[in-house]
Amino acid sequence: MDIIYCCYGGAHSSPIAAAIHIGQLNSEQIPTASEIWNVQLYDRVESSDRGKVNFIGEDECGNRVYVCGRGSEKQGIEQAIKSGILLAGGSTDGLVFIDTLPAVNILMRIGGFMSRKLKWVRLGRPLVIKGTQLAFFDLVRIVTAAKKEYGIDCAEAKSKPEKRKTH
Repeated sequence: MDIIYCCYGGAHSSPIAAAIHIGQLNSEQIPTASEIWNVQLYDRVESSDRGKVNFIGEDECGNRVYVCGRGSEKQGIEQAIKSGILLAGGSTDGLVFIDTLPAVNILMRIGGFMSRKLKWVRLGRPLVIKGTQLAFFDLVRIVTAAKKEYGIDCAEAKSKPEKRKTH
């Protein structure tokens, strides 16, 4: 399965959700500023990267996890990605888009705008990191709900006893 976490710019909530999904961040505790900063692509994506699908890693079941900034064009970007896959001869079966925008708070919006759009990184980054810490458990809930909805919760599957055939 290919899982694409999407947010407005692809620089904050979607990289954190992807990091939670692949186990890079502990879903039971709020990460430190340093742990957040160490997340691949966090606060490093430019507006010109919008619509680009970035590979983050694989989860414990081998599902590929990506992030994508889609701006205000949710349906348009998703359709373009699907069309590109089909034009390249691929299949969109098993392709899942997960929206992380519901977790984004005002500090993330203001800090992200200052850091990415205005290039006021020294002012914006501390705000967006604090906002990310405040939104962290909302992002955990989005990842957990998506894993359950799409049947991609590998940890849950591994904890269930296997049925053995008897002769």
